[in-house]
Parts: sequence; C-alpha cells; structure tokens
Amino acid sequence: MSRLNQASNTHCITNRQSKIANHKSISRRRFLRSAGVTLVLPLLDSMRSASAKHLDPQPPQRMLLISNNLGVLPKQFFPEQTGRDYQLSPYLAELADFRNDFTVISGLSHPDVDGGHSTENCFLTAARGPTTSGFRNTISLDQFAAERLGPVTRFPTLNLGVNIDKANRSLSWTRDGVLLPAEDSAPALFQRMFVQGDSAAVQRQLHHLDQRGSILDSLLDDTRHVQRHLGREDQSRLDQYLTSVREMEERLHSARQWETRPKPTTDQLPPDDIRDQKLFFEKFDLMLSMARLALQSDSTRIVTLMVDAFATPAFNLRPEQKTTEDYHNLSHHGQSESKVQQLIDADRQQMMLLHKIFGQLAQTRESGQRLLDHTMILFGSNMGDANTHDNTNLPILLAGGGLNHGQHLAFRHDHNKPLCNLFVTMLQHMGIEADRFGSSSGNLNELADAPLKVGP
Repeated sequence: MSRLNQASNTHCITNRQSKIANHKSISRRRFLRSAGVTLVLPLLDSMRSASAKHLDPQPPQRMLLISNNLGVLPKQFFPEQTGRDYQLSPYLAELADFRNDFTVISGLSHPDVDGGHSTENCFLTAARGPTTSGFRNTISLDQFAAERLGPVTRFPTLNLGVNIDKANRSLSWTRDGVLLPAEDSAPALFQRMFVQGDSAAVQRQLHHLDQRGSILDSLLDDTRHVQRHLGREDQSRLDQYLTSVREMEERLHSARQWETRPKPTTDQLPPDDIRDQKLFFEKFDLMLSMARLALQSDSTRIVTLMVDAFATPAFNLRPEQKTTEDYHNLSHHGQSESKVQQLIDADRQQMMLLHKIFGQLAQTRESGQRLLDHTMILFGSNMGDANTHDNTNLPILLAGGGLNHGQHLAFRHDHNKPLCNLFVTMLQHMGIEADRFGSSSGNLNELADAPLKVGP
C-alpha cells in the first residue's frame, strides 16, 4: 500500500489554509488503485471546513472524448427500437447496469466529411473535404472548449492515444488546423501531472517559457511594421495570425502561473508503461485510468483519447488467443465469419472497458454527488462501417454529465443530422455560450431535462 499526499489542489487557497481539514475523519492521505495507477484524490466534501463547503460552487462539468478510428460493427451496436423502451443491442447489453446513464444516437455524421480512413482526424473538427487538394483541418471540440473555459486547470486539455501514430493522427487540433500530438505514455503523463521538479527544474521551465514569450513579442513587433501596407485579404489573414499569437501569449502566461504552484505529490512509482501494441485492451484500460486520474484530480476538465485501431497489429483477444490479422484487415471482414467473430469479441471488450470507467466514476463522489454526473463521456468513431469505408450513421454513445439519458435517439439514416449538433449541446452543458460549432445546424437538447445553462 502506498501513501498519497496531495500537497495542493487547484481548488485550494494558495496560503495552505486547507490544513484546517486535517482533523476531519477523512484524511487526504487516501489512495485508490486501478490498472496499476495510484490515484491522487481531489479535495472531497469531508476534507473541507464548513465555511469552505458553503463557498464551493457546483462541481464543474468535464468531458472525456473517445474515438476508435475503425469503429464497431453497426449491427451489433445499434438497437432496433427507438425511444426509452428500446431493447439493448448485443454490445449495449454490456452496459446494462448504466442504462439510465447513457444515450445511444443513430443517424449522425459530419456533412461532406467522407473518404474512408482519411476522416479520422476530423471526428472532433467536422472539417469538410479531407481528401480534397489543399485540405486544412479546423479547431477540434476540445480546443474550442478550452479556449472558452480559460485557464481554470493546470492543463487546458489532455490529448491521449492508444497505439497511436502520433505524427499523423490526433483528435486534437488547433484553431489553425495544426495537429496536437497525443501522449501515449502513462508514466510520462503521470510525471507531468504529479511529479514536482526541484527548484532548479522549475526555474529552467520558467526560463523556457520566458524565452518563448520573447519570441512571440518579437513576432508581434515585426508584424505591426508591415500591417499598414497590406491589402484587405492579407490583412484578414494577418489578423487571424495575430489572434493566434495573442492566444498563445495567454496560454504561456497561464502556464507560467501554474508552473509556480506545487503539484500533487506521491511516493508511489509511476505506472508501468505498456509498449507492446499487441496488448491492445491493457493499453486502452491504462489510458482510461490515466484519463480518470486527470479528471478526478481536476488536473484538466477535458480529455481526448484516440484509439488508433488502424495502426494496431494482430493483437491479443485474451492471453491465450491472438487475432489472425491486424485490426485494419479484420475491419474489412467481407462477412468472413472468423473475422466477424473476432471483431465482435474485440468490440465487446471495449464495451466492458466503458462499463468499468462508468462504474469507477459513479463510485467517486464530488461534493456529495457522483463524478459520473459531472463528466460527459463520448464514445464514437469517424467510421460508420469500416468494412465499406462508410462515414455516415456514426456509432455514437454519450454517457454521464447528468443529462436526460436512458434513450435511443434515432435520426434519418438517409439524411443524417450533423454530429456537431451534439457537440453544441455538450458545449452548452459545460456552461460555454455557443450556439454553433463546425457544421452544426442546431443542437440536440433532447438530452437536457431543462433549458441548458449558458454563460460562465
């Protein structure tokens, strides 16, 4: 058993008055263990003074956005009935314990986002025409939300991956359409979140941040000299560039502030890394555990996780059984009974991992409520049917967040609604004032019990 000492929490007052909670019946020196990861608990109700409880706002909403870029078998995933009385499909039966905590949605896709596997980087952006000449991606949902929320946590977002080709694939993209590489090392992520560097290391990082700030200052000075001589179109492009520079300046300023604040610390060694790509489910489970750790400790409120099935070689279905082919070739099953059965097995195991994280978030309390009720978990894919390279009728499941779940929302399969309508509702549910994102044409407020609160 290891001891965890959470030296600081983003909810704590910097003068360390949080020590008054040490006499409470529940100590901060608590631990949880999952997939070999020791968790640092956030500040809990029973750790707070009465006055601190009185001042606490409602727990914030969070998002965990997961995509498997080869999707799942649609026939096994989608229910045949709609509404609230639908019969669980074979895959959703694995989630039966949480039937009232999730909604499955059919008939969603991104308009004009087609071309088979080329759409994988567009799942959270909805950027049209990924196969066209000169294609450039757009801002992803997580980055858009982080911009609107501001620097409320040490990490605005965390972008994770399983077996991911980091140079070419990501769920996370900047406003300028630049790929943000995913982190696929659990020990490296653990160190970033919880391992405090010595004073010299902190000073080196601060110096590095200051150097980057100086470069941005020079860039701004240079652009101001030429700004007055530009035509209208160039002026517009330069304005977009300057906006990006200013946003980067704000992020650097925020990073500098967070760098001076102590991190949660632990004497527990970082989790063992899993580098073997054949251990697909073990890696998926580990990164879900890291995502839960990040959200639970309020290190961030937005996590993306790309499961790069396309880059996954033949993998272990269980210790004594390995798939006959790599994941991509399996997905092009051509109705081969052997391949389909292997895919069913793989898809079911992923549903079991979702069941596990639903349960863990349901058991974790925050201000007396389930963390699941303040965490929206989106599971889906850019592929509606990988066997035929179909990018319509995407498999979409949304859980948690305290939304109006327990239903199958079905829209026309021959004329899909934009998936971004769901993204708009998720943004609004986080308290972000946004009535449009990507290709949205409205929202999916069928998921809300009451009118959604917008604004800060």
